[in-house]
Amino acid sequence: MSLDTVVEDIREEAHARAEDIRAEGEARAEEIESAAEEEAEEIVASAEQEVEREIEQLHEQRLSSAKLEAKQKRLEARRDVLGDVREQVEDELAALEGETREELTRTLLDAASDEFDEGDDVNVYGRASDEELITSILDDYNGYEYTGEYECLGGVVVESGQSRVRVNNTFDSLLEDVWEDNLRDISNRLFEQ
Repeated sequence: MSLDTVVEDIREEAHARAEDIRAEGEARAEEIESAAEEEAEEIVASAEQEVEREIEQLHEQRLSSAKLEAKQKRLEARRDVLGDVREQVEDELAALEGETREELTRTLLDAASDEFDEGDDVNVYGRASDEELITSILDDYNGYEYTGEYECLGGVVVESGQSRVRVNNTFDSLLEDVWEDNLRDISNRLFEQ
């Protein structure tokens, strides 16, 4: 074997070895590139899922906020309607007159008089425009006197210094009790759902 042959064998071997290294490098580069592409696809898919989740969450928040705002507006509208109804009832009570007003005032005074002892000096207050009516009704009661004006829709406030009792039998106080006791029913009737 000549030196040229040995050099040629070494050259071929080196060339084959270089070819193997290059092939291994390309294979490794393809593996790295493939792994990087898979990882990039996973990152993109994860980011897309995160964006979709955030969009859905934002949508739910806005929807929830809109529903709450609508509910608040409905409640405000209902309060306004209930306020209007209450005001209308108050106006109708204030406008009562004649026998109906006298009958109601007498009934309220009778109910209040149950709280006082016979012989008590009893002061009766009422609406200024009802002074004449109350005074005429008090003619039937011993020791009862119209004492002055009380700001109300009608009815009477009755008190006695001896018993330290004060009874508020005004249309206003009765309306308040009836209103509170029946507010749910009133609301249901007005806003049947």
